[in-house]
Formats: sequence, C-alpha cells, structure tokens
Amino acid sequence: MSVSSTLKKLANKEKALAVAKYFKTGKGEYGEGDIFIGINSAGVSSVAKEYKDLPLEEIAELLKSKIHEERSCSLEILEMRYTKADPKMQKHIVTFYLANTAGINNWDLVDSSASYILGHYVFNNLKDEKMIWKLSKSKNMWERRISIVSMLHFVKMKSLDLPYKVAEALLKEKHDLMHKAVGWVLREAGKKDEKRMLVFLKKHYSNLARTTLRYAIERVEEKRRKAILLGKF
Repeated sequence: MSVSSTLKKLANKEKALAVAKYFKTGKGEYGEGDIFIGINSAGVSSVAKEYKDLPLEEIAELLKSKIHEERSCSLEILEMRYTKADPKMQKHIVTFYLANTAGINNWDLVDSSASYILGHYVFNNLKDEKMIWKLSKSKNMWERRISIVSMLHFVKMKSLDLPYKVAEALLKEKHDLMHKAVGWVLREAGKKDEKRMLVFLKKHYSNLARTTLRYAIERVEEKRRKAILLGKF
C-alpha cells in the first residue's frame, strides 16, 4: 500500500466537486488545474499519521502530484517529521520545504505548513531570516503568502518586529488572498498588543487594502472598529 492508494480509498466524488469549486480550480482562478478527490481534513490526517515515517524522497514525489489531497498529506507528514527532528534535521527539512514550494500552491497548503515548519525554524535561527525576505520578493504569490503566514509562529511567541516588517513589505499586494493573509497576521499580532497594531494601521492606512484592514480589526471593540473603517483612529 502507498499513500496515494490509501487516500484513493477515502475518495468521494460528490465531495470532490464541491471542494474543487470552493478552492477555485476553474479556468483563470487561483487554483486552476488543481485536482481534488474529495477527502476531508480528518481523513488526510489519518493517512499522514499512518505514513509518518515516509522518506523525504517519497514526500517529494507526493508534492509533485496533481492531486491536492496527496500534496496536503505530504505536508502533514513533513510537519510531523520536522516536529520530532533534531536541529540539524530540521534545517534539512526546511531546505527541502523551500526546494519544493512548487507543490505548495494553494492557500490551505501554505496555511497548514508555513508557520509550523519555516516560521518555527527561522524564529530559532534568526541568522536565516533571509529565507523569509527571499520569499516575500518572489514573483510567485504562494511563496509570498508563505513569507507572511510563517510569521504566525513569531506572533505566537510574542515576537512582533519581523511580522510587522514583512506585513509592511507586502501592503501593496494586489491579490485578495494576500490581503487576507496580511490582515490575518496583523489581527493575531493585535491580540498580543492591540495598541501597536493600531499604530501600524494608522501609519499605513492609505496603503491598506480594505480586506486587510477588515481582517486586522476583527477583534477590536465594535465602536472603535467602525471608526477605524472611516479612517478615524
């Protein structure tokens, strides 16, 4: 048995159609060409646990798969491998992760891996901060999303300087998925220090996408939130 064959046993055609629509796989959409076979996250996770010791070479092959759930499963396995690895192996896994970003090409794949692997590693190895900046300047939107979503680990650890720098660098993004990602990180940073988040929003108000702003202030008190939407801080 392989990961691929095990996943296919859980496939559901009706669910696949609905999920493909949700993840915008139509022509010209951000997930164009992505193939879903209709497995929920719990099913993917159960298979990942079953194959948690899969060699990196086989994980790499899964990341090249056209089937979304196979790529998702491979990233869950990689995260489990990373979590249990010693520092030397963690660095190797991060290098592997960065070499295979072509397969991390939808928002759920980014969001389920970036902070847990890359974010964790860079937080503990700040000399490798350049990894984040390289991704933030990529022509590939998914790599840019990896750069900002990886900052969630920094926010979790109450280390906010780099997240704000990366967010600032991405404020001129055009795609809604990037607006949401930046707003998400700002919102989480605001949970740690709301005053600092509001200072950031006021400073950059004229450059903020509306979606970014709305995401960022979701947890702000309602009256103040309505004022901020009108530019009144």
